[in-house]
Amino acid sequence: MTADAISYAYAVARDDGGLERTLAGLFGVSGAPVRLVRSEHCDGLVIAVSFVPASEFEENVLRLHLEDLDWLESTARAHHRVVEALAARTTVLPLRLVTLYHDDERVRSVLADRCDAFGSRLEALASRAEWGVKVFVDEPMAEGREEPSADEGLGPGRAYLSRRRVQRSARDDAYRHAGHVTERIESAARPYSVGRVRHRPQQGVLASGAGQNVANDAYLVPSNCTDEFRAHVASAADGFEGVRVEITGPWAPYSFATPDLPQGGEGVAR
Repeated sequence: MTADAISYAYAVARDDGGLERTLAGLFGVSGAPVRLVRSEHCDGLVIAVSFVPASEFEENVLRLHLEDLDWLESTARAHHRVVEALAARTTVLPLRLVTLYHDDERVRSVLADRCDAFGSRLEALASRAEWGVKVFVDEPMAEGREEPSADEGLGPGRAYLSRRRVQRSARDDAYRHAGHVTERIESAARPYSVGRVRHRPQQGVLASGAGQNVANDAYLVPSNCTDEFRAHVASAADGFEGVRVEITGPWAPYSFATPDLPQGGEGVAR
């Protein structure tokens, strides 16, 4: 490590003895190789880290980076790549994006200090994965619905108003249907999941696919319940026009990290 480098932390993991091989040749944020930090006071657990340039992650510079969507996407992809590589091998506790520490000794100290908390959370996450469930209102379909005979005998102005009423009615129906679908998803998922986190619906450049995202939830699903979970959630929108359900996963359990776990935070090297 050089004087101008700090430690970027990706995740806490339970080491099964093969993680070093898993990370061989893997590069993280800023193109740096990923390594494992251990503590003699916390046997069996590790934190995956890599060095990043301190000048690129100091508070003022980082604030600008976080407003740069290209930089943010590149950093998030590198972070996710490391977490997913670990998750494919063992149970992981992902840390939030841009978790920074002054050096590996500080990382090692965090691992030793919170060994029991990390271990308990990893045990709770074992053999479970995160699944994302989003509900979309397909507005273009809703606004395109018209009654063929609605405009017969009407002048241009009244015909336009009639079409707009039909469109608004279809849109309102779709949003009402989306509420019912969301409730059905919650009921359908409950027997096959052990945790649920509500996220804010995605908008703008963060939104995926067509339509308006009205629900954006994460579920923690045991591996032996995956098929049942997906089948029952996918069927929740059956019979509801203008509503679409999107299921993604399996993911590392990003949404289920305990809030009070120590993390460097954006731009704060501890």
